[in-house]
Amino acid sequence: MTLTKADLVQQVYKTHPTLTKSQSTASVETFLTLSKSSLINGQDLLLSGFGKFNIKDKKSRRGRNPQTGNELILDARRVVTFKPSGILRTRINSA
Repeated sequence: MTLTKADLVQQVYKTHPTLTKSQSTASVETFLTLSKSSLINGQDLLLSGFGKFNIKDKKSRRGRNPQTGNELILDARRVVTFKPSGILRTRINSA
């Protein structure tokens, strides 16, 4: 099962009775916008008790097309990595 943005909005709406549905949607959208902009700017995103999202720079490297076997050069790029917190890791492994 996959947790969607609509699911997040619904959970915020259920757990915060003072918020309207549109306020819940705005809250989730704001959080996601702030998260994306910090990662785009190269900043790490740390969510206590959840984990840390890091930006890593990858150098260009040789690669191979698995269908044709032709070699090619993969461009340098930035990737997002995630390291779960110890709390989250423990809860996942005990579930």
